[in-house]
Amino acid sequence: MDKIIMQNPIVEMDGDEMTRILWQQIKDELLSPFVALNTEYYDLGLKHRDETDDQVTVDAALATKRLGVAVKCATITPNAQRVEEYNLKKMWKSPNGTIRAILDGTVFRAPIIAKNIEPAVRFWKKPITIARHAYGDVYKSVELPAPGPGRAELTFTGEDGTTLSTVVHDFKGPGLLQGMHNTDSSIRAFAHSCFRFALETNQDLWFCAKDTISKTYDQTFKLTFEAIYNEDYKAAFEEKGLTYFYTLIDDAVARVIRSEGGFIWALKNYDGDVMSDMVSTAFGSLAMMTSVLVSPEGVYEYEAAHGTVTRHYYRYLKGEETSTNPVATIFAWTGALAKRGELDGNQALTDFAKLLEKACIDTVEAGQVTGDLAALIGPTATKLTSLQFLRAIRARVEAAIA
Repeated sequence: MDKIIMQNPIVEMDGDEMTRILWQQIKDELLSPFVALNTEYYDLGLKHRDETDDQVTVDAALATKRLGVAVKCATITPNAQRVEEYNLKKMWKSPNGTIRAILDGTVFRAPIIAKNIEPAVRFWKKPITIARHAYGDVYKSVELPAPGPGRAELTFTGEDGTTLSTVVHDFKGPGLLQGMHNTDSSIRAFAHSCFRFALETNQDLWFCAKDTISKTYDQTFKLTFEAIYNEDYKAAFEEKGLTYFYTLIDDAVARVIRSEGGFIWALKNYDGDVMSDMVSTAFGSLAMMTSVLVSPEGVYEYEAAHGTVTRHYYRYLKGEETSTNPVATIFAWTGALAKRGELDGNQALTDFAKLLEKACIDTVEAGQVTGDLAALIGPTATKLTSLQFLRAIRARVEAAIA
């Protein structure tokens, strides 16, 4: 068959460890045989980020703003142990945090559902989509050690010379300090993205924070959502029979566990990071979750929500076969290709992306799975290596095309 042509490129951000190996295998087995891939390539592997003083991450984010669609492999955010292991110049910040700060917007994450994988929460019958604010909080925080007794103060100095100041803590001995920030414009963009996505997908929207404790930071989120909903979206929500409500995060957790799913759960940046892992694991696996960053300008960056699978990578380096789940990474590629096809009016590309997703789910539902899913499904499952799993999906794609 003739390969599907892409009129415009997508940004391709390569990553680290086992997911980097799967990245190439996915391209070789599931993409390149069917699509004439057109990508602008950036190597976000930790060594190359170190070599470029992390400029490659900034360049990739700016390219995403220019081209409109990107797909990203999982990457390492180094800690002290990684600095020593890779002999790094410094402890570089999270590449995801850098990219999100440049693109702004909201990360939407939803579980990939297969009929033979039962959620750990027996009430859940429909996917729960996490809408995670993609800016600020601890990901853009600054930190200091307090070496001994003294007063810590938080001070803002305006361009006009006006100052605001408050005491953080009077230390009696050594301790720690952390300063976080956010911006009104980013919070507004987050709210608009959530309301629009809810209307597009016909889902209720829940938002939660802790305004009873955080009476400035979290309350600003609450009041911003409330004002934007009343001014811009209330009529449309009511026309569609959809609900928006705010509640405290501890109440929301209880409501989520008792619900049947089928809604969007909007959360601040750190809260969304934690709860997306909880939701994905409860639905089956971290490797069974889609993740897309949507900017206010309509820029899309697709990625897998999990890490680089270090343990499997060390086994791979020893020459051992691994059974690493590539589903989330496959869906990152299909999401990006489908969006590129949609924006370019390339129906063949969009159709192929949807066909590949169906082949992937059909393979899982047939019980041909990697080790993590085989453990969930039980004795009816056939455990495959990563490459065997990819080739089983490819066989279904080829059969569908034929």
